Amino acid sequence: MTRDDLFNTNATIVANLTTACAKHCPEAMICIIANPVNSTIPITSEVFKKHGVYNPNKIFGVTTLDIVRANTFVAELKGLDPARVNVPVIGGHAGKTIIPLISQCTPKVEFPQDQLETLAGRIQEAGTEVVKAKAGAGSATLSMAYAGARFVFSVLDAMNGKEGVIECSFVSTPLLLGKNGIEKNLGIGKISPYEEKMVAEAMSELKASIKKGEEFVKSMN
Repeated sequence: MTRDDLFNTNATIVANLTTACAKHCPEAMICIIANPVNSTIPITSEVFKKHGVYNPNKIFGVTTLDIVRANTFVAELKGLDPARVNVPVIGGHAGKTIIPLISQCTPKVEFPQDQLETLAGRIQEAGTEVVKAKAGAGSATLSMAYAGARFVFSVLDAMNGKEGVIECSFVSTPLLLGKNGIEKNLGIGKISPYEEKMVAEAMSELKASIKKGEEFVKSMN
């Protein structure tokens, strides 16, 4: 199933669910994990705008699976515990829009350029890797559930007063979460020339996906 197929299936589902949220629980934290996230978050935002209840600090595109994969792959290459590795991943949640900031990994790691490019490519195409491993009979399910749970637990921790909770979310940089959603956008910070190149290459696809979501809502009755 392509991301276009996913859009055709999920766009209406997300639009209907978020319409109900906008009408009945407009102050709720809205965490969208339905693919393609690059378009379903714009759909959500436009639906909330349509109902006059849009609050960008409370709408999240859950891209945590990319972080979980980046942490795991880096840990495997360096012989580290993945639970103690943190690679910020910014941008979107599809192909080249997924931008792992290996230069900001904690603990600090370094790779030769060819290995770095292979690693970044594997992180970007990990979903396809899973589909191939399952011989087309399914996609990432358990890991997606884990990633979704991790993000929601972080949101709940922040809502309950825990300080210093940081997560990445579509289409942003690392975010400091608080009782009312996003407390502060922490910014991209210093990134490598290779990562700057990835950001530049992601822009056209990101903009097209965002526009597709926005146009879908405009076409709704």
